[in-house]
Amino acid sequence: MNRVAIVSKPQKRELNRLLPELVAWLREHNFEPVVDRESASYLVGAVAAGKAVSGTRIGVDDPDLAPGVELRDRPDLPLASPSLVIVLGGDGTLLAVGRIFAFVGTPILSVNLGSLGFLTEVRLSSLYPTLEGWCDNCCTIDARSMLHAELWRDGECVSVFEAVNDIVLSKSSIARMGEFTVELDGMLAARFRADGVIVATPTGSTAYTLAANGPILVPGVDALVITPICPHLLTLRPMVVPSKSALTLRIEGPKGGLPNPTTLTVDGQEAIDLDRGDELRCHRSEYTVKLVRLGGHGFFDALRSKLKWGER
Repeated sequence: MNRVAIVSKPQKRELNRLLPELVAWLREHNFEPVVDRESASYLVGAVAAGKAVSGTRIGVDDPDLAPGVELRDRPDLPLASPSLVIVLGGDGTLLAVGRIFAFVGTPILSVNLGSLGFLTEVRLSSLYPTLEGWCDNCCTIDARSMLHAELWRDGECVSVFEAVNDIVLSKSSIARMGEFTVELDGMLAARFRADGVIVATPTGSTAYTLAANGPILVPGVDALVITPICPHLLTLRPMVVPSKSALTLRIEGPKGGLPNPTTLTVDGQEAIDLDRGDELRCHRSEYTVKLVRLGGHGFFDALRSKLKWGER
């Protein structure tokens, strides 16, 4: 039996109805549901014939959770080898799930339960038609490139990251600009003072870097965007570079001066404090995030409907 993983955003009221219905639909169509533990408490009250779950309130620590429904911690879901992942939430939930499943290449069907939902294009009303399209092999796979980043400190690689949207170097608690150096393939590209700098994938070009006046890239473009955040130069502009380039960002600072606390953020969800002299080495990742699409024009539809692109 094929497995389908389900991940949801907590504290969404509609999940009390949606999650049991979805589990029942999957079992009726010969899929074995695998649910992350954060979603388990919403599998409540589905006692009607044909439903997969019975009983009353389900606790995430109960060893007899939901008959016929396998539960796993979210980072362990790829170990279940599902053929599809259904994400019920917003763009943030999709970004987190995308990083988890990129290593195994599992397709992701994302359903918008958030506010903007730029990446989670499937409306709740279109969930089951899209699932039926998946079963009938009528869906397409939209492969989104990712960003690989390595944090180097004192000549040693101390952390490795894979990002769907972007990595950001930004000032921390002090209202003082940081100093950054950007090198491309070993050549100095820019040295500047700013609130920070963003390196974004084409997918991330419609996120933080767009708010910082960066360009919009069509998802299939093989490039990265480097965008300074509030630079102290009138001439410094965002730059689009080939994704195969070896990109290095370095935290600078005056000798003997006060340190400027800087933070590295991955997709706005993972954060690590940086020291002066730290280097972030970036290039296109070998992994991609595979999004299930029923239609072929979702990107431009989202630009028009959600970001009002091209409107007068």
